[in-house]
Amino acid sequence: MTIQIRNTIRFILNHRLVELADVSPVQTLLDFLRIDRNLKGTKEGCAEGDCGACTVLIGRLLDGKLKYESVNACIRFVGSLDGCHIVTVDSLAQPAGPLHPVQQAMVDTHASQCGFCTPGFVMSLYGLWMENSKPSIAEIEKALQGNLCRCTGYAAIIRAAEAISTIGDIGKDPLVAERDRIAGELAALQDGRRVEIGSETERFILPGSVDDFAAVLEANPKATIVAGSTDVGLWVTKFMRDISPVIHLTHLEELRRITVDADGVTLGAGVSYAEAYPVIVAHFPELTELWDRIGGQQVRNMGTVGGNIANGSPIGDTPPALIALGAAITLRKGDRRRTVVLEDFFIAYGKQDREPGEFVESVRIPFVSDKARVAVYKVTKRLDEDITAVCGGFNIAFEAGRVSDAIIAFGGMAATPKRAAHVEAVLKGAEWNEETIERAVAAFDQDFTPLTDWRASAEYRQLVAKNLLRRFYLETQSSGGQLRLDRTIAVAV
Repeated sequence: MTIQIRNTIRFILNHRLVELADVSPVQTLLDFLRIDRNLKGTKEGCAEGDCGACTVLIGRLLDGKLKYESVNACIRFVGSLDGCHIVTVDSLAQPAGPLHPVQQAMVDTHASQCGFCTPGFVMSLYGLWMENSKPSIAEIEKALQGNLCRCTGYAAIIRAAEAISTIGDIGKDPLVAERDRIAGELAALQDGRRVEIGSETERFILPGSVDDFAAVLEANPKATIVAGSTDVGLWVTKFMRDISPVIHLTHLEELRRITVDADGVTLGAGVSYAEAYPVIVAHFPELTELWDRIGGQQVRNMGTVGGNIANGSPIGDTPPALIALGAAITLRKGDRRRTVVLEDFFIAYGKQDREPGEFVESVRIPFVSDKARVAVYKVTKRLDEDITAVCGGFNIAFEAGRVSDAIIAFGGMAATPKRAAHVEAVLKGAEWNEETIERAVAAFDQDFTPLTDWRASAEYRQLVAKNLLRRFYLETQSSGGQLRLDRTIAVAV
């Protein structure tokens, strides 16, 4: 396989083409904008993808179509931007021209006070407006999960979001009206070459294809693989870790494929949470709330399902649900592939069943039996944009009033995402009643010995896990669906 190599990255920044040959593998987009290009509208608040002050839009081609997404510039690496269009708040209004409709709406509704967070809100609302010019309040709130404001209050910002289309015509917006032209310019940048920049000590690579990625990783088994950078970004901004050499995957369309057949769904490892969302909601609706609570919209646009699995975190959002559904992953090394049941992939804390030079290529999720009831519960200190304290996935099948099969998996309860084997054993074959549930609850002490950390105590985690099984049982007895606290009152949803 002959690979042509390019030693520059190329992207469009607002209205100009940028080509860079000297880029550090740890340079973030935020630092590039503010320090290298003096674009100070984009702010640094948290440097960990949590507050949204650094939000920008990134446009990229997928299957020939140009799509813009809000992302956190503070944890997005410049090296991953080849072939993209970066749009910052600085470009929305011309110096002598009127404000952009999103900006004007923020002014008209008094939605800004100190103004530090305002550029991030503007860009998140801009991204929403392009996708949905007349969003509901729920859709607005979801789009703003990843943006924090400490002084104005969100009511005025929501009013601004509702007012945008009364001020501007989405059809006349430059990113909409000129989409074909911009898409053509981005397509011209895609030459299928491998990109290599830097020396051995500070180097990053963008493979030309998945086959090329397999070859590069086999030759560089200690390289840091970066897909969405929602975790690796913090290794750099918070822990100052050396991650070179880096292999970026964001540009590989082959890893962003989603296929649906008669038996299940296959997600390429590079599929983002946002890209997977429509398929997950359509085929696994019980996972909808979990998916809506993975980070903020910026994180869902960047983070990948395969990355969440490969990272191996005991508090990753997707593994408990996917284990409960019986998911399996395809691992690849060179041109060799093997399939591993997801629960067997996690061996110990920080250790997965993955050889040097091997990577997660895809995730297979089988459809649920008609006899099964599925639920996923994520428990956190705050509802939105928070890391899991305990996450439980339940997939229990029933026949003639008895449990015919049970798969229960938890995150946050052990050093890895783990099944509740003893609890399952109590349930299987037993009548589905309160007595069985209480016997199963007692078995939790055999399955888990959770740790205490700043998110939750061991005692709290154990009690929550037990109560989630009780909750699951009560919901199977109710025709009203889930019972949850919504704002200040308990309602059935």
